[in-house]
Parts: sequence; structure tokens; C-alpha cells
Amino acid sequence: MPMSRARKKRVKNLLAAYALVLPAFFVVMAIVAYPIVNSVIRSFTVKGQAGFTLENYIYFFTTPREQANILYTFYVVVVTALLSTVIAYALALYLRFVKTGTSRLIGKLYLIPRFIPGMVAVYAVMVVIKDTGVLNRASLLFGQDFRPALMFNTNGLILMNLWFNIPFSAMLIASALSGIPDSVIESARDVGASRLKVFVSMILPMSVKDVMVAATFVFMGNVGTFTTAYLIMGSTTPKMLGISLFDQFTRYGNMERAAAVSVIMFLICSVSAVVYIYTNLKERAWEKQ
Repeated sequence: MPMSRARKKRVKNLLAAYALVLPAFFVVMAIVAYPIVNSVIRSFTVKGQAGFTLENYIYFFTTPREQANILYTFYVVVVTALLSTVIAYALALYLRFVKTGTSRLIGKLYLIPRFIPGMVAVYAVMVVIKDTGVLNRASLLFGQDFRPALMFNTNGLILMNLWFNIPFSAMLIASALSGIPDSVIESARDVGASRLKVFVSMILPMSVKDVMVAATFVFMGNVGTFTTAYLIMGSTTPKMLGISLFDQFTRYGNMERAAAVSVIMFLICSVSAVVYIYTNLKERAWEKQ
């Protein structure tokens, strides 16, 4: 049975749409999907040996040094995500609900760190916090010898991570809080609700999704961090997985183990992805009620 003119037109439009999309699809597959698949496959191989093996993963999960690197990365990332989210949420609340000249000034300045190149920012902070830096020299003027002891240790690394991530998280959360109408807050206050009650019952539920999004992005963004960890921590151990991957790739020339580190980093990132997906599903379930 011959197709009608309208059906032929729909098929023609559909083919034209696919023809427009396919070039972009193939580019994505070539530069994104293929390297990912290739890394996963390569992580199950050993140079000079045929067939698939778990040797690379056994090495990373049984060698004490590599175990320490994995646990250390997870610790730094979790602490960074928690502190960044809590501090950013407090900052976003202040910017949203406190109407003063100071809050407006902070609202204009808090995003500046997002526009400073990472390496420049790290070196600038290092000049301040190292034991012979600005803080130490300032203390010498008052007869003290204050040494922050923030270089080559975890506290300095987390501090630097917070410097980068708090503005980003605050921007996401502030955007969510700006969508809460003032009339809703004022109505609750008019019927006698306390500030704490308004926050717990109204503000927090309406912004929790964006808080989780911010925490998820911070978590995933810091799993593979390299520049900050490399400059602050140097060659000390344990190391972030980004530095471990760099060592496997450049110092040891072991591409298969480097691929395995990449997969392990992806698995750690998937933890936050699961939390993000769960949060979205809960929100949709709440909207249907």
C-alpha cells in the first residue's frame, strides 16, 4: 500500500532530523565514549600478556600504599564536599535573607575565585600559608613566629579545595533560594512560625535538591583533582588518585594500571551519582503526592 503524502513528509523530516544529529553523535562517540570504553577494556589487561585479568585491580586493592591512596582520596573528597556544602548553604542563606550593604557587597565579590586560574590561585594561597609566607612575616612584626603548617598536609589541601568550591556551591544554592517567594516566608511568620520552624519546614525542603546537586558536583569534581593536590602536597604519601594516575602514566609508563585508576575514580564518582539520582526520584515522588 503506497504511503500517503503526509506520511512521506513525516518520514522525510525524520530522516533529515537524524541526518543533522548523526554527525554530532559520531563526534561524541569518537572523543568521549570510545576513550572510556577503551580505558575500561585496557584496565583488564597486562602489557605483554594475552586475555583479560584482574591483576591491575588486585594490585590497587591489596597493596597497602595504593589502598591508602584510595582511602585518602575518599576522605579528602567527602570532607571537602561536606564542608563546602554546609558553608555555602550558610552563605547562600545570608545573601538571600539578609538585606544589608555588607550582604550586597559579599554577593558581588564571592564569585571572584571562580574567575581566577587554578594554578594562579594555588600559588597565591601558598605565598600566604606556607611557613615563611605572609602570615609568618606579619607575625614576626609583633615578636611572634606563627607557622600555619598548612603545606604538605591534608588541612592545607582541604583549605584550598574549600577556596575553590564554596563559591560554586553557594552560586547553585543561592539560585534555588532565590526561587522561594518572600510572600511564603512572610505568611508563615505572620501566623506565628519561628525562624527555625520556617527554615526546617519550608526553606530546607524547597532547597534540599539543589544542596544535593551542589554536593554531588563538588564530590565528583574533587575525585580527580590534580593541580591543587600536586602543588600543596608535593610528593608526600598518601596521594590523591589524580596524582597516582599521573605517576602510573608518566613515571612508570604503565598504561594498564593508569586505566585501572581511571576506572576506580569513576566508581568513586558513581557514589555521588547514585545519591543525585535518588534525590531526583524522591522529589518526583513528592511532587506526585
